[in-house]
Amino acid sequence: MTRVVLKLGGSVAASAAFRALELFRRGDEVVVVHGAGPQISAELRRRGIPVEFVGGRRVTSPAALAVVRESLVAVGAEASAALGPAALPLLGDEIGLEARPLSGLGLVGEPVPSRPAAIEEALAARRIPVVAPIAVGPLNVNADEAAGALAVGLGADRIVFVSDVPGVFVDGAWADRIEAARADSLIAAGAFDGGIVPKLLAAVRAARVGVRAEIGATEVLG
Repeated sequence: MTRVVLKLGGSVAASAAFRALELFRRGDEVVVVHGAGPQISAELRRRGIPVEFVGGRRVTSPAALAVVRESLVAVGAEASAALGPAALPLLGDEIGLEARPLSGLGLVGEPVPSRPAAIEEALAARRIPVVAPIAVGPLNVNADEAAGALAVGLGADRIVFVSDVPGVFVDGAWADRIEAARADSLIAAGAFDGGIVPKLLAAVRAARVGVRAEIGATEVLG
């Protein structure tokens, strides 16, 4: 049996649920981690709360964290509805998702590998945990980083990042694969920006400990 962590971007969380169901129906253990980036930003702007990112992480005040939680709960409910009765929505801070607080960003943390008992119990019961990336604190954590940390902590065989981006764009083309060392060099050189950066960093960390990592059609090699 293969254990797979599937990270679904907030813009595709419900529509991409078929990917999780496909894996689940063939017998894999599937953990879904979802974002809600577009929904959070839209609601923050509606309420007049500043939207600011540093290094792919959202600067998060107490007021912003309340919006983050509301938006994640809503997206988690949509994704769970699309997945059907096997889905089990979970809030990360309620199940022990761990993170190190980061200074200068407000209520934000960097996820560390953890193995929440609630996820293991759900998998044992043939459920699909649908995890909202809020860490104990509570702290807002990047969904890509949370997925990567859970993949390592849960001893996953595979992590797949599903978003509206088809893969990693390198040298004028979508790459079939990229070595971790080259990814590190390109990130350090500023070759990437925006949401691909935390995805690539999380994929590299997972790949280096033996988790097969894929960003769209691009495989990241350890």
